[in-house]
Amino acid sequence: STSPVSTSPVTATTSEVTEIGSTTKTTTSGPTPSRSTSTTPVTETPVHETTTTRAPSPPTGSSPTTSSPGTTTTSGPSSPTGTLPISTTPFTRTGSTTKTTTSGPTLSVSTPSTTTVGTETNTPGTTSATVTTLTTSTHSVSTTTSGTTPTESFTTTSGTTSSTFITVNATTTSTTLPPGSTTTSGPTATSTAVTTSGSESWWLCNCTKAICIEDNIVQVIPVICNPPPKPTCANGLSPVPVIDEDGCCWHWECDCYCTGWGDPHYMTFDGLYYSYQGNCTYVLVEEINKKVDNFGVYIDNYHCDVRDVVSCPRTLIVRHETQEVRLTTAQPNTLQVEVTVNNQLVALPYKKFGVSIYESGINRVVEIPELKMNVTYNGLSFSIRMPYSLFGNNTQGQCGTCNNNTADDCMLPNGNIAANCETMADHWQVVDPSKPQCSPGLVPTGSPSTTPIQPCKESSICELLLGSVFKPCHAFVQPEKYYAACVFDSCILPNLDLECSSLQIYAATCADQGMCIDWRKHTNGVCSHECPPGKEYRACGPIKEMTCKSRGQNNTSTKQVEGCFCPNGTMLYDSGVDVCVKTCGCVGVDMIPREFGEEFTVDCQDCICLEGEHGIVCKPHICEQKKVTCDGEGFYEVTEVNPKDSCCPLFTCKCNTSLCTAKAPKCSLGFEVHSYIPSGQCCPVYQCVPKGVCVHENAEFLPNSSVFVDKCQNCFCTNDVNVSTQLNIISCERVPCNTYCQPGYEIKPVKGECCGKCVQTKCIIHTADNSELILSPGDFKNDPHNNCTIYSCVDVHNQLIASTSEITCPAFNEDSCKPGTISFLPNGCCRTCAPLDSRTPCSVRHRQDFIVHRGCRSVDRVDLTECEGTCGTFSLYSAEANSMDHSCSCCRETRTTEKHVVLRCPGGHSKSHKYVYVESCSCQDTECSRPKSNELQNNEENDKASTLNRIKRAISLTSK
Repeated sequence: STSPVSTSPVTATTSEVTEIGSTTKTTTSGPTPSRSTSTTPVTETPVHETTTTRAPSPPTGSSPTTSSPGTTTTSGPSSPTGTLPISTTPFTRTGSTTKTTTSGPTLSVSTPSTTTVGTETNTPGTTSATVTTLTTSTHSVSTTTSGTTPTESFTTTSGTTSSTFITVNATTTSTTLPPGSTTTSGPTATSTAVTTSGSESWWLCNCTKAICIEDNIVQVIPVICNPPPKPTCANGLSPVPVIDEDGCCWHWECDCYCTGWGDPHYMTFDGLYYSYQGNCTYVLVEEINKKVDNFGVYIDNYHCDVRDVVSCPRTLIVRHETQEVRLTTAQPNTLQVEVTVNNQLVALPYKKFGVSIYESGINRVVEIPELKMNVTYNGLSFSIRMPYSLFGNNTQGQCGTCNNNTADDCMLPNGNIAANCETMADHWQVVDPSKPQCSPGLVPTGSPSTTPIQPCKESSICELLLGSVFKPCHAFVQPEKYYAACVFDSCILPNLDLECSSLQIYAATCADQGMCIDWRKHTNGVCSHECPPGKEYRACGPIKEMTCKSRGQNNTSTKQVEGCFCPNGTMLYDSGVDVCVKTCGCVGVDMIPREFGEEFTVDCQDCICLEGEHGIVCKPHICEQKKVTCDGEGFYEVTEVNPKDSCCPLFTCKCNTSLCTAKAPKCSLGFEVHSYIPSGQCCPVYQCVPKGVCVHENAEFLPNSSVFVDKCQNCFCTNDVNVSTQLNIISCERVPCNTYCQPGYEIKPVKGECCGKCVQTKCIIHTADNSELILSPGDFKNDPHNNCTIYSCVDVHNQLIASTSEITCPAFNEDSCKPGTISFLPNGCCRTCAPLDSRTPCSVRHRQDFIVHRGCRSVDRVDLTECEGTCGTFSLYSAEANSMDHSCSCCRETRTTEKHVVLRCPGGHSKSHKYVYVESCSCQDTECSRPKSNELQNNEENDKASTLNRIKRAISLTSK
């Protein structure tokens, strides 16, 4: 609505205050304004001119966003709406001047309700007041922080500049804008009637402050910002501009920026460099005074060499309220990182409960917008950025105290300062169940020495840090500490290529400071980074790669990171869908790009890519196929992949013989199972058929092959078949045997042999006239030409022994014989007779002969003795007794001795034998008795046996 304005007298006073750098000029002319409230159209007011010069803005692309008008001009006639005293006094800061001039009858001042940065603004509402003079003081800007450049950029200006300070009464009404005016960006400000006390103030829009003076007089003060001096950060990085609490002006701060890399090397928030080789879990950052619930950043280190000398980062842990984020190196010394939240793997990007996790080039970034902090990790290095405004002088841990002063960076948990940060780092252990050897409070007695035993020549890669490759960054980030870390890594762990981490973290810090370096191509492939198929490596890529869904958004960040990005001409489909596309259509679960309107089948769904919110619309794939029925034993239904349509399987009947109930029979030898499947059936029919072989003793023989029946037959398998058995016939022929044997030999069967063997059964003796004499065992025979030579055959243990013996006759003198009494002894060789003289006395007779005992015989002839001679034996008739009187005397041994002789046996062994040796003989009486008839027969047999034994003894069973 509009308000009619009437004119009434008003007094006006002008005041001029001058500040360096800007001028504000206000000129008022025309009649005295007065105000009355009504609903009639607005009348014209005299022209009022206000001129303001803005202070310089902060660095482009990195300054905070504020509302700051440039030169503002208000013209046109005034619209007085009453009689109120009004004071106009500008609020300025160092470097600006405000000039207010009033001329003409009565001043009418329009109070601006909104302000637009850098544009001309006309006030939509007007207020008539009396102008008075008010003096204000300047506003100073303080700058004290440490830290590093923020990860997010700010749009900055020099602040807000207003034309005048206006004191108004309680109410203000808006009016229509005159032609040619510019509408402001904010809403129209209207103030309602309030009751305030003196010096009370409140903020209006667009960095304009209202102060209650007294007597219903309100002073409106626009804030003017001047560029603050740029401080020097202890960590060597550039300070960042930060918006003041009033939201209008800004100041410089050094962000808290801590990094770690290699084995590992640390750069504290304030830029203090040290190396530490602990292999436990440690506090990197915690608050001294706890302001954020369950907040902290921790690192899990492990020994990454066989000597357990140096350590490498394995897991970076970020805790915030109810969430614990773990960034874990999947494989040692690689850029492969797994992300878990509360011990559960998550996919990126992840955003929940105030924590955002996403990929940025080679890094995984954990961002907490509420705290304006982020943590990056890539498996080899990490960085932590925190705003000084929230964490200044309130951090502790291995990253030190963020206060732009390195003196207290080695602070212990008890607040004391350690002599060096290596000692300090030991004290920041935390309890880790996976590392029972680590115990908080148990500080090692000493750190292992990591100085090489012999001087080491650093890797040539380290020289790149000091050379021309990184020279453009030397003015922003000093390379000396990174060079020292690189030399350390190349000497201590020359085979792990850990020196690449020093170059990588230095390049990342340079990129953070706005200087991107393409350095990997200068390392001769040692520090190369391989990208997956479909991606290409860029040393200077965007922090957040543009996607199909974010391409319409205005990304104001100018910082760059290295990593794998989509090739030129393509873009990432979405931050959570790692697929590069040429046209932004659709990407489904198969990760294949589709164009709008494209129809396709995936997961047996007929889908179409549509432009719109839903993107891919799918419906079940329809299959048209008749159902089959499998009848008959052994048949079953099977589903096969359709080569023409994988979503619609083919149903067919298959035969599985294992489902058949009929089993194959067990055939006898010579027969085999023959099966066949009748047409249209699945299960086979079995029968036993001949193999066409011969069978003998559970063995099969092929035709024409030899068959062993026994040794006495030569057999082979024929092709002839026995009709009854259906087996081939075996034909045999007997092996021919020898039937003739030499005299004295007979054919005897041999066990296990098919033919007998000629075995000697009789002794074959060659006589003196070269004739053969054959004797059976136990037979003896005189030589046909010499009765004194006796041949004998004896079987001793199945061994035939032929002997030739010569009879030695006692001395014989025919002259001493009575005539007609000469005769041969029973041996037919020796002669004897009745002696003429007295009888031959009984005496010892010696002879040389072999001793044979149980088949064993003496080696030589042995001297044997015997008693021989005539004793007084007679038979006389006794007339007195009228019978024969007998007197018998026998030549017998009277003294004997026992002698030993060695006998040799047929087996080749020898044994000792005892025999009786007669020393003396004499005639001894013996009983004379008449033998009975049977006794006579026995005597004859005994005499014959005795004679035979005597002969045997005589021939000594020896052979010549």
